[in-house]
Amino acid sequence: MARSAEQNRLARERSRESLLQAAIDVFAERGIEGATIAEITGRAGVAQGMVNYYFGGKEQLIGAIVDRWFEVLFGIAHGTADAEETPRNASAAPPPEVRLAGIIDTVLGMTAVALPLQRVIFALQQRPSTRELFAAAERRHAAAVTAAEDAVRAIFRERGEEDPAIQEIMLRSLLDGIVGQCIIYGDSYPLEPARRWVHRLYDLPDPQTPLHRLTSLPGGGDGSEPRARASQ
Repeated sequence: MARSAEQNRLARERSRESLLQAAIDVFAERGIEGATIAEITGRAGVAQGMVNYYFGGKEQLIGAIVDRWFEVLFGIAHGTADAEETPRNASAAPPPEVRLAGIIDTVLGMTAVALPLQRVIFALQQRPSTRELFAAAERRHAAAVTAAEDAVRAIFRERGEEDPAIQEIMLRSLLDGIVGQCIIYGDSYPLEPARRWVHRLYDLPDPQTPLHRLTSLPGGGDGSEPRARASQ
């Protein structure tokens, strides 16, 4: 029996998503230069020509990964699991302290579930040649980028901060820095102590539960001081 147009559309979406996820994993493992289209398509279980069919080439595939990262950030800023979900109405929003803690915990918690994507983005951010990819993604998502920034700035405005704009920029810089350290140092980075430190920096209550189950507790499990080490 022939598939319906809707079934064909869903099959194409699944194939494209498989390619995108495979690319994220392979780029994270091999690096941007070391990854090949053959390895990506092999991981996804599709023909090599599918990269050109769905994306147009390797550079456009990288651009799609950057788009995915922006979509994740939009969802975090609005406090939604789905970046496409309509942001909460301001009158129904939780207190600013709850929203701010949610942003901090979601960003840091992603080190457990989205590290390959973060690793690829981190690597791309270090390459001057890919700056235009980020600039192009910003242009494609200009309205959503501004809305996400404004959502976070509204939190600081509600908290009575004099300069919500710089507070939003510094929060983003701080969290990006912690994620980058997690990428470099892995399990030796004291993520939970760092999370508590950020909460205290913003006068938020200490978290009551860990972000995720840790195999070790750097600087806390045996009473020793934390020491981030890439060699561990």
